[in-house]
Amino acid sequence: MLTRPDRANLITLIAPPTVWALHFLFAYVFAAIACAKGWDLGVVRLAIAIATGLALVFILAAAVAAHRYTGFSMETSPHDAPTLKDRRRQMGAATFLVAALSFVAVIYSGLPAVFMTDCR
Repeated sequence: MLTRPDRANLITLIAPPTVWALHFLFAYVFAAIACAKGWDLGVVRLAIAIATGLALVFILAAAVAAHRYTGFSMETSPHDAPTLKDRRRQMGAATFLVAALSFVAVIYSGLPAVFMTDCR
């Protein structure tokens, strides 16, 4: 149950916001380059949709990994005892909440591609 190393928890904690930042950067830079070069907006929309889908899958995988690594449950909060088990569960809860926030942020940063009609 709690046999994985703590490093995996730190990686899963920083992975979702990193994926969101990379997705945000890709979506807006790619759209700016495509508009500057006069590319078809259908290609831009498709690329951003694919990037959004991949980012959401990766963030969801990080949330599942956090749950698997730590076995946390919101029902047993707070995780404030000075034990390794509680520290891991706190890390799992934090990772899950960061992943949920990043999931919503990726959706919002990919949403302008849906409404983009021209490059003005």
